[in-house]
Amino acid sequence: MSAALVKELRERTGLGLLECKKALASVGGDVELAIEELRKSSGMKAAKKAGRTAADGVVAARVADDCSYGVLVEVNSETDFVARDAGFLAFVDTVVNAAFDKKESDAEALMAGELESAREALVQKIGENIGVRRIQLVDTESGVVGSYVHSNNRIAVLVSLKGGDQDLARDVAMHVAAVNPQVVSAEDMPEELVAKEKEIFMAQAQESGKPAEIIEKMIGGRIKKFLAENSLTEQAFVKDPDVTVGKLVASAGAEVVSFIRFEVGEGIEVEKVDFADEVAAQLKG
Repeated sequence: MSAALVKELRERTGLGLLECKKALASVGGDVELAIEELRKSSGMKAAKKAGRTAADGVVAARVADDCSYGVLVEVNSETDFVARDAGFLAFVDTVVNAAFDKKESDAEALMAGELESAREALVQKIGENIGVRRIQLVDTESGVVGSYVHSNNRIAVLVSLKGGDQDLARDVAMHVAAVNPQVVSAEDMPEELVAKEKEIFMAQAQESGKPAEIIEKMIGGRIKKFLAENSLTEQAFVKDPDVTVGKLVASAGAEVVSFIRFEVGEGIEVEKVDFADEVAAQLKG
């Protein structure tokens, strides 16, 4: 089967790669016939739910016993009720363990095969769209990787340290979960973002009517504050506000290399439909 035909069928049905290949092969590559056959199968029933937005769910993490690497995974459902379902959580564990064992950060590649079949079966059983949205792998050669998952499974963090130990990495990960810094240090902040903030501060400062040299100092101070508030190493540590995260880590002879923070549903646009309009549309249909 050509890649183009498989791609078309996947886009039109929402089914997995292998399922689409099999369906096309069974009908000689005819997309329309493949869809007809799939409508007779349970796979197509699962695909019908693929158009619904899955913006709820959970995030999960797993770190190697030697703290050399770890994985973060986000698996989405449509509702928080399903996100607490034992079957759904068991599926999440399966995905996390598979990503961990294979050191795989490509969600589509990981889901090809048995995991995709398991997902479709779960969709059939639960009746909601379910999807593995993203996977992130973090590793280290000269330090430790630590994790923190918030109690509601909606925020999870991996932190990589050069030096230090697992407890320190977990403390830093917990801080990241709570405060949500944008970068490790001020030097890591994208120039375009700093320029955008400076433009905003400039517009605000000019309204004050102060002299240009005073405005320049005001902007410099605000940029410095912005960088400090959004840079992990400059932030006051949540468990001890008298010390910054940078000083906390340095006192242990360590250094923050990187961090990854997942929050359920971040960046997903959910269409809001007025209930009365939805009912009216269904009656009209």
